Amino acid sequence: MSRFLSTALCALFFCSMTSIDAKAATDAKAGKAIYDTNCAACHKDGVMNAPKLGDKAAWTPRIKQGIAVLTKKSITGFTGKVGTMMPRGGNPKLTDAQIGDAVAYIVQASK
Repeated sequence: MSRFLSTALCALFFCSMTSIDAKAATDAKAGKAIYDTNCAACHKDGVMNAPKLGDKAAWTPRIKQGIAVLTKKSITGFTGKVGTMMPRGGNPKLTDAQIGDAVAYIVQASK
């Protein structure tokens, strides 16, 4: 009986973790549209010292922080040593999911 209970609890834990990961998934393809209409204003030309899309040298240390950290900084805003990221990229109407998608696109295009 205790083996059955242990197996059931492990299965329940595994299922709950996979559903959390699925909710946290981002869509880089959808993120391109968000990037084009919102993020490119700074990340295309490096406005306010924003790292340019595709600049591997600038993005590599940022990407190492993880997509969750990059997304959080994009949502809440961030002031670094050389640049500033406005909260929600300056567009308060963007949802957390849209920002996550845009970050995923930028990361994919900058590796």
